[in-house]
Amino acid sequence: MKFYDVLKGGFLVNKGAFKNWRIILFVVSLLLFMISSSHSADRKVMEISRMNIEMRKLKALYIDSGTYLTRMKMESSVVKKLKERGLGSPTRPPIKIKVTVKTN
Repeated sequence: MKFYDVLKGGFLVNKGAFKNWRIILFVVSLLLFMISSSHSADRKVMEISRMNIEMRKLKALYIDSGTYLTRMKMESSVVKKLKERGLGSPTRPPIKIKVTVKTN
């Protein structure tokens, strides 16, 4: 085969062209499979990246919520909230109430 015949496409219409067509179709199918696999891998990488960003945001939200809850449970915070509602610490200690039950 000469280079000029390849450029003209003569190898596709000659007597033994069926062998060439089979190889060409096989190579084209492999190329299409490779391209689709590459696109699929790219989609997965983008999805992983998006999920990592979302995970970081959720982790930050979790830490912020935990910090806020911890501050709310602190005694000084509870006392401050109770004072806003008009409640305060008792000035005298609690009184014990004893209940006696008489049995007949």
